[in-house]
Parts: sequence; structure tokens; C-alpha cells
Amino acid sequence: MAIRNIKQVDDPILKKKSRPITEFDEKLGVLIDDMKDTLIKSNGCGLAAVQVGVLRRVIVVEMHKNYVELVNPEIIYTEGEQIDVEGCLSLPGWCGKTVRPALVRVRAQNREGKWCLYEGTELMARCFCHEIDHLDGILFSQRLAPGEKLERR
Repeated sequence: MAIRNIKQVDDPILKKKSRPITEFDEKLGVLIDDMKDTLIKSNGCGLAAVQVGVLRRVIVVEMHKNYVELVNPEIIYTEGEQIDVEGCLSLPGWCGKTVRPALVRVRAQNREGKWCLYEGTELMARCFCHEIDHLDGILFSQRLAPGEKLERR
């Protein structure tokens, strides 16, 4: 397991769309384990593979020391709305209020390829949306609430 470098906002890879995972092998397991280690080291709550330079549809989200691994995630249901402050490991030192659903249901595969359903509210819903956006080349700064601007933390 290794700590990978997190790509910063000026890296063009962050604007690219990630490709689906088709092989559920040891290489995928190593990527997910490295992403967890990187997330722990950086003290974040979510990380997308593209943030460590891998254009594949994989995210890891942490909530209360529980790690959720999502491969090929898709948001299948949203409900409500929340406006709250977000930051990003790829935009260190910056934050802003974004508009996100209050509840999100996600369909994703695990590292073995089995399809699973996940549900998140509040911070978990924001994390799911934020990280899945990364897989589509979208940064949270593109989801700011009307009239909001990025601010220094």
C-alpha cells in the first residue's frame, strides 16, 4: 500500500471523464487500498481515482472511520436540497457553499464486481455527489450556490 500524490486544480486530468472499470483484479484492489491510505494521510472524507491520476470510475468515501468503496458508481435517486460548505483535496485551502441533494442513493460495484446500493444523507450525500462529479471532470467550484464565491479557509 502506498500514499499517492493528489492532483491539484491546475492539472488538466481533473477535467477529464473517467472510464468504467471492467476488470476486477488485484490491480484494482491495490488502487483502492492506495486511495484509502492517501485519504487517511490527507485527512479528507472522499477521494476519486482521477485525483490520484487514474482515469477510472472508483471512489472511496470515509464516514466515522468507515470506508465505502464504490466502483462504477451511479446516482440513481436524489431527494431534497442542502446548501453547505465544501472543500476539496485538489483545491487545498479553498471552500465554498454548494447546492447538493439532501438524500442520495447510489448504485455501485464493490472491488469484487458485485452490485450494491448505498444511501447517504447530509455530509455523506455531499461526499457521494462531490466524488462522482470528479469522475465526470467536474469540480465543486462549478457547483457553487447562486451568488457564492470560493473563499480561503
